[in-house]
Amino acid sequence: MEDTSQNKKELTIPIGTISLKGNLDIPEGARGIVLFAHGSGSSRFSPRNRYVAGVLNDSGLATLLFDLLTEEEERIDMITAELRFDIKLLANRLAQVTDWIINNPSTKDLKVGYFGASTGAAAALIAASLNPDIIYAIVSRGGRPDLAGAALPNVKAPTLLIVGGNDQPVIEMNEDALKQIPAEKQLVIIPGATHLFEEPGALEEVARLAKDWFINYLVPIPGD
Repeated sequence: MEDTSQNKKELTIPIGTISLKGNLDIPEGARGIVLFAHGSGSSRFSPRNRYVAGVLNDSGLATLLFDLLTEEEERIDMITAELRFDIKLLANRLAQVTDWIINNPSTKDLKVGYFGASTGAAAALIAASLNPDIIYAIVSRGGRPDLAGAALPNVKAPTLLIVGGNDQPVIEMNEDALKQIPAEKQLVIIPGATHLFEEPGALEEVARLAKDWFINYLVPIPGD
């Protein structure tokens, strides 16, 4: 790897017979890494996820934003809108990318966390339930944790659910899901925010909450 203050790479990640495109950012001295699972119809170029990733990078955390679908699958999904709601498929993709991260020389020593948005939050929760020993923290932004279904009682990673105060149906879904997660957990409702957190200061608050959560659980305490 290059000796730079922040190593930024565009990647092609091999997953079985397919490959997924991603953007890996590793700040100098990074002590943890957050994998992003984007919402339905989005991609690694999601401006909201990229903003949050930038805040995490500035705090010394590495990030991986990647496409959950191949280019061909995305073309199909643009017409059918079916794959974006195939939560089991997306969770398996995230779990496989996680395996790649923990075996990649530049990231294998970093504790792993997940940041999931919308339907991507369900994929993150399911993937975390499949890898309870290697996922150390989860943050959901405007997520649909209800779509994780039977996986919720198997989530062991500390989980932060962030919902907009004006996103009432999603608030109720998150409240119900919270009761089923046995791990350390918290639900934070941002007053006045809607589903996409487009209101002034809303996304900044999401990023601050996520940063604090991940630093707490991903960054080793000196002497441990």
